[in-house]
Amino acid sequence: MNTPMFADQRWSLMQLSDSFFPSGSFTLSHGLESLIQSQEIRSTQDLRDFLELILHNKIGSMDVVALRQAHRASANNDNREIQAIDALLFARTLLQPNRDSQCKSGRALLMVSRSTWNSPKLDAIHTCIQIGKMHGLHPIIFAVVGQSIGLDEDNTIFAFLHGFLTGVCGAALRLGLIGHINAQILLKEMAPQLEMITQKTIGMDLDDMWSCTPLIDIAQMTHGALPQHLFLN
Repeated sequence: MNTPMFADQRWSLMQLSDSFFPSGSFTLSHGLESLIQSQEIRSTQDLRDFLELILHNKIGSMDVVALRQAHRASANNDNREIQAIDALLFARTLLQPNRDSQCKSGRALLMVSRSTWNSPKLDAIHTCIQIGKMHGLHPIIFAVVGQSIGLDEDNTIFAFLHGFLTGVCGAALRLGLIGHINAQILLKEMAPQLEMITQKTIGMDLDDMWSCTPLIDIAQMTHGALPQHLFLN
């Protein structure tokens, strides 16, 4: 009786965390493009440093905390709490370009997910966004999608972090910073960091959210002024 459900959850995990899943995240570089053009990132080691900084000081310390709490709220069918978490993360995301990209990728994720999986929870979130009760930030939508298709908190977070990591490595590849082999090596070496962040956020609540990545924030703020660019941020 449990085997088909287990197989279905594994498939959903792979599908949601695959870079082939069209959530719009492949259009984001999270400031990497600006830092490459300014030559502040020049090597694979620089890219590793960038990833560790943004994962531990921003994504893991803020987005993942909100995601975990939103997953719990979704499990409790508490749409008001999901809306409150979405509003708090929006307020804590200080840069306007980041808020815009989070909303765009979140809504794209929701659109694809509603087309892929039949879920009243996803329909309810869509309605909340349509009537202006939610911004629909990407980590919040990801949490509800993961919970609604049967993934537990940790697997949803791991899928979210995996998608972020592969997205940035894909951006580095398209920007000519690294090649395919080095990208795969870097992904393998960064895997323990994802597990560390996942475990670290288990006991954190919304009051524990924080971020501190000033150099990356400046890079994201100046991205729009680049003479040419491939990515939205």
